[in-house]
Amino acid sequence: MASQYYELTEEQRIFQDMINEFAVKELGPLVEEAEAKGETPTELFKTMGEMGFLCPRYPVEMGGGGGDKIMECILVEQLTRVCAGFAGAVVAHSGLGTMPIHQFGSDEQKERFLLPAIKGEKIAAFGLTEPNVGSDTASLQTKALRDGDNYVINGSKMFITNGPIADYVIVAAYTQPEKRGWGINLFIVEKGTPGYSVSQKLDKVGQHSAETGELVFEDCVVPADNLIGGEEGGGFQQLEDTLVSGRITYGARCLGTGQAAYDLTSDYARQRTQFGKPISKFQSISFKLAEMAMHLDIMRSYTWRTAHLYDQGVDVKMEASMVKLFCSETVQKILSEAMHIHGGYGYMMEYDIQRHWRDGRVFTVTEGTSEVQRMVIARELGL
Repeated sequence: MASQYYELTEEQRIFQDMINEFAVKELGPLVEEAEAKGETPTELFKTMGEMGFLCPRYPVEMGGGGGDKIMECILVEQLTRVCAGFAGAVVAHSGLGTMPIHQFGSDEQKERFLLPAIKGEKIAAFGLTEPNVGSDTASLQTKALRDGDNYVINGSKMFITNGPIADYVIVAAYTQPEKRGWGINLFIVEKGTPGYSVSQKLDKVGQHSAETGELVFEDCVVPADNLIGGEEGGGFQQLEDTLVSGRITYGARCLGTGQAAYDLTSDYARQRTQFGKPISKFQSISFKLAEMAMHLDIMRSYTWRTAHLYDQGVDVKMEASMVKLFCSETVQKILSEAMHIHGGYGYMMEYDIQRHWRDGRVFTVTEGTSEVQRMVIARELGL
């Protein structure tokens, strides 16, 4: 493992300030209603697109921010500090729902789907997980079989962020079922395509403002031109490349939730008085807060370091899984301590800490469970 410390550039610090201001002023006032209704404030997609915030890593000439992976991590952390649900919707769009097209798509696909998505004119989703398939991606049951100039897709996808609101979804399906793993391809399926439907919008414990659904494909006919990569096979590698990037981003998601929890808890501990003094003055509480701050600093340093190496073209498959594993597990400890310090008030819906606690619980599950990350790390170590 290469070791390299990373410090933000002036450009990245300016971007950090701009995103923080946007999250507080533009997103903040919408959170309560979005969470109560279980709806994503989709109007912010276009606003962010116009500002170059929605897809900060893509070139300026495509409508993106012209930045790097660290800037994407900054974006995600700052949005998540205010609202993990909306941040999740943005991540599904700007990462999973667009990256395969940017990296492997044809010029026509980029023109029809990627450019409008970068501008916030189209909302993207990514369909990988199925009702019976989660960690074992190679066991996908969705199939896309060639029929002349088209492919006919049959199957279903579960827990798809942005599914109910997406203008298109990138669907993983087998074109060659006899070739386990390697016979997978990615397809772009547009909203309104006959045979494609959102069978249900899912009711979740947390991240209510990230609309999540089950997608069904019943003899869904899509043009062969919608196959990403232009030929059958190779989708498994495309998935792997996309997921490595996503796992680094997850470090930033965990950071945002953890930082929000620390900020709320630190303020509460200074204000809450027991036995004649603020509870922050009790060693048992101050030590907990100190450890939370330490963990956040380690999470941020390692996430940025790995993002920097990723930008340099270094193979960070193992490091990306380490980021995902360490940050998602560590934020559970931070959230647990934050809830405990808040005492009975933490369990009340009027206190925001309970929202972050609920929102953060899923981080050890999505985009590869902690067990899967351990498997990847062990394999990369040659164990």
